[in-house]
Amino acid sequence: MSAKSAPVLPAASGVAEAAAVLRSGGLVAFPTETVYGLGANALDARAAARIFKAKARPSFDPLITHLADVEDLATLVGALPATVAALAERFWPGPLTLIVDRPPAVPPIVTSGLETMAVRVPDHPVARELIRRAGLPVAAPSANRFGMLSPTRAEHVVAGLGDAVDLILDGGPTRCGIESTIVDARGDQPVVLRLGSLPVEALVEAVGPVSVRPGSSGQPVAPGTLAAHYAPRTPLRLVDAPAPTRPDDGTRGYLAFREAPERAYGAVEVLAPDGDLTGAAARLFDALHRLDATGVREIVAERVPDAGLGRAINDRLRRAAATWQTSG
Repeated sequence: MSAKSAPVLPAASGVAEAAAVLRSGGLVAFPTETVYGLGANALDARAAARIFKAKARPSFDPLITHLADVEDLATLVGALPATVAALAERFWPGPLTLIVDRPPAVPPIVTSGLETMAVRVPDHPVARELIRRAGLPVAAPSANRFGMLSPTRAEHVVAGLGDAVDLILDGGPTRCGIESTIVDARGDQPVVLRLGSLPVEALVEAVGPVSVRPGSSGQPVAPGTLAAHYAPRTPLRLVDAPAPTRPDDGTRGYLAFREAPERAYGAVEVLAPDGDLTGAAARLFDALHRLDATGVREIVAERVPDAGLGRAINDRLRRAAATWQTSG
């Protein structure tokens, strides 16, 4: 954690100042419905470069560009494939990121040299007002150190980035709690490149069959698709429910889906006592942040039912566990 922190302003009263920071080439952390984003002017290569530096993000991992309104996409990109336009009209504002061809106005650093661009319209009044007032598209990955837990509260941004950001807007906890779903709908059949807050079932209902492409350990074709990602600082091990039976000495933490384990752990978080996967997704990163802060030596995490938003939750947990498998 940095010894210093950027100024933290209430979201409702700090938007005008934050917009000015963006226009001047600065970095602003702001709430969206999914997680907090770390924003910079998407048309300014130098400002975008500051995002990579602040996050210690490798240059090969592209950023998502955020717009204020659905109509802004055609203004920025031009003519759109029919399915891309239909998905934007159906699900924006919302937690869906679409892949489009990169327009000349967006510098290659934003897309990590790819000729495609990830873009969405967030469903959060502060985020959209910030983009409108700035008067420019905003490149914004999650406001955390690369590969670490995504932030769902302003205090997570403070702890993770400190003074590497110029201003933080505090809009309280985010609603969805996990990142957007990323879809490439330019071809004959839409491809889900990253599972997220918009369930695959909703996409199928809207446009018919889709395919799901797993994460990669090579050059990402979209943001947040590396096989190892979203990890706490504490080693995480993924298990099937119920809790494992080996004795515990109180130094492990436990992330449960519906019920706390019968035997004692050093710390326990329950995602959804009522079994609601929407609530579980909203609490996921917040619960992992709390477990990470307790000082336990390992976090044991239960898989949740692998349907609807449960697929995205399990995706995040698998990638977190893979981080420790590959590094250990």
